[in-house]
Amino acid sequence: FYLFSRDESLFGAEKIAIVEIKGVLLDPQPAIEKLTRFRKNPEVKVIILRIDSPGGGVGPAQEIYTEVNRTRKEKKVLASVGSVAASGGYYIACAADAIMANPGSITGSIGVIVESLNVEELLKKIGLRSNVIKSGKHKDMGSPMRPMTEEDRLLLQGVLDNIHEQFIQAVAEGRNLPVEQVRPLADGRIFSGEQAKGLGLIDSLGNMEDAIALARKMGEIKGEPEIIYPDKKRFSLLDLILQETLQKSLESIRENMSQPNF
Repeated sequence: FYLFSRDESLFGAEKIAIVEIKGVLLDPQPAIEKLTRFRKNPEVKVIILRIDSPGGGVGPAQEIYTEVNRTRKEKKVLASVGSVAASGGYYIACAADAIMANPGSITGSIGVIVESLNVEELLKKIGLRSNVIKSGKHKDMGSPMRPMTEEDRLLLQGVLDNIHEQFIQAVAEGRNLPVEQVRPLADGRIFSGEQAKGLGLIDSLGNMEDAIALARKMGEIKGEPEIIYPDKKRFSLLDLILQETLQKSLESIRENMSQPNF
């Protein structure tokens, strides 16, 4: 016999699908796979991106942003901000047709950052020395084993400035704002949802139920829509402690030390 999946219906009811984007942005595949599946489902009229993310890797944020843009060509997409959609989380939200947030939600943080540690003096104190063999002058740029030179700093700054400009352009395009209006706001500062609305960075204020009501209007759904909620994961205590906390924290530290982040 055949078992229906969560995003299928016996009666062909019009649907609103919710895609969660939570936590530090490291792996874009789960969100991309859900967006692709819902985009191909003719019964899904609107997709709500439920965002609770402070940002993360530039690559993951841009991959999800691209998929949201692709999805918008076929159906409406609404971004609903929970506690926070900052930096890369806000970058993704800008690809949606509209953005709704709570008055106290944290958003904005339009900027890029790279952090690195220098442990050279610590290694000397415990009697360790690093030996590096490289084939390019800047191959070990950002290494924690040596001080950053001024030339290193200038090269990294050039990369960050370029990515920052990409961020500004994405906000200007997604929010239909002049670049000159976005640039003064793109200094890394955060905004409350209420402030963001006044600046044109979001469209409206409301919670998840308000987002569903707005999605219904956007999709021109006449009857009561069927809501496809995200699958709930079942964790053992060990999974919760190790997978959700330790593993993601370590991955976040590693990512922050090795590449630009939103």
